[in-house]
Amino acid sequence: MKKAILILAGLLTLCMSMAQAQPKRSEAAVRALMEENSRAGNNLNSYEFFPIHDTPAPRGYKPVYISHYGRHGSRSNWGGKAYLGVISVLEAAEHEGLLTPDGEMLLQGARDVLAGWDGMDGRLSQRGAREHAALAERMFKRYPGVFKGQKNVRAFSSTVQRCIISMNSFTNSLMRQNPRLQIRVDTGEKFMEYLDNEKGWQQITAPAMRKSFEWLRDVPDDTLGVLNRVFNDPVAARKIVKNARQFTQDVFDTAVVAEDFDIEENLYSVLPFDAIYRRWAQNNMFLYLGHCNSVEVGAERVAMAKSCVEDIVAKADEALATGSYAADLRFGHDYPLMALASYLGIEGVGDRLEVSEICDNWLGFWNICMASNLQIIFYRNKTGHVLVKFLYQEQERRLRGLEPVAGPYYDWETVKANLEGYKR
Repeated sequence: MKKAILILAGLLTLCMSMAQAQPKRSEAAVRALMEENSRAGNNLNSYEFFPIHDTPAPRGYKPVYISHYGRHGSRSNWGGKAYLGVISVLEAAEHEGLLTPDGEMLLQGARDVLAGWDGMDGRLSQRGAREHAALAERMFKRYPGVFKGQKNVRAFSSTVQRCIISMNSFTNSLMRQNPRLQIRVDTGEKFMEYLDNEKGWQQITAPAMRKSFEWLRDVPDDTLGVLNRVFNDPVAARKIVKNARQFTQDVFDTAVVAEDFDIEENLYSVLPFDAIYRRWAQNNMFLYLGHCNSVEVGAERVAMAKSCVEDIVAKADEALATGSYAADLRFGHDYPLMALASYLGIEGVGDRLEVSEICDNWLGFWNICMASNLQIIFYRNKTGHVLVKFLYQEQERRLRGLEPVAGPYYDWETVKANLEGYKR
């Protein structure tokens, strides 16, 4: 009896410490993650397309030019240790007849992920190539007048292979819509100065990130929940699973990338929701604090996007003045895109938040999923006056703290004059 009381007291203490350690859950994040588990991967989440709505432009204004920055499409992750760890444990359990149907599903899924990775880190998947082809097709059909006739398009890519292939997929798709387009594609170290200018961000953001992760450090996983789903005899399986918490992490790391390889099985289904949410929240805070407009370190981090902003302004002004270019397309990475959107003051991704506000207000699975994209659409009337509209993930977005002319449409000269203001 005394032993039972001590055990009960220990369990109550553990539950209380977990309740105290974990902050209030974000209701918006919980709803989205329960609706689609794959969103837990945040920047590993494949691109989600939502229906497009276009607010009519003010009378007399027509689209004439597009400036774009796109993250590469869905890709493999780094290293195969997690997948091999899951496979090793589950194959040993399979030999002993210990796998449930969920365990068998997870084993096959881990094998498929391993095959998709195939020893190649950061490799663009076929899904990633399709994402960019579809983005280009929708852009063309949304703004056919911009690409009408024998128009010139410039496309510049990061030197990283997945970005180059994304660029090729995007531009080839444009060419299928209009074979008369004259598209220049290019890559090189010089372009990295503005496509991927992020050196030193770790030193700037490290103190804020350490502080924000304190609540996660000692929060235990519900490893028993994982074992009960995967093994028909969790006690016997303990002889195979040497470190249940590591096994849980390996399962999560396998699940987050499965969709990028077009694996339809929901590998997250073997994980308790606590394990999914905890890891999502940690990564979500890492992404925002590391690369967005946080109150703590955002002003310093976001400033690194200045060279890209300057390139956008210079190329846009050139295109508007000469009429020589229909679009400038840039293909890069997630971290620079987050900083760029924050510098420009794009609502949602570029909001200015404190640590305690992040998970309620900033959701990485929509803000920086694979193939994330910023499109700036330029409109002009017969007098030559220019308005701009900002699209993020193909959706109309407002600019923080700046009054539009109408709807989501802003005066281009006013936008340029206020660029520094978005960082404050």
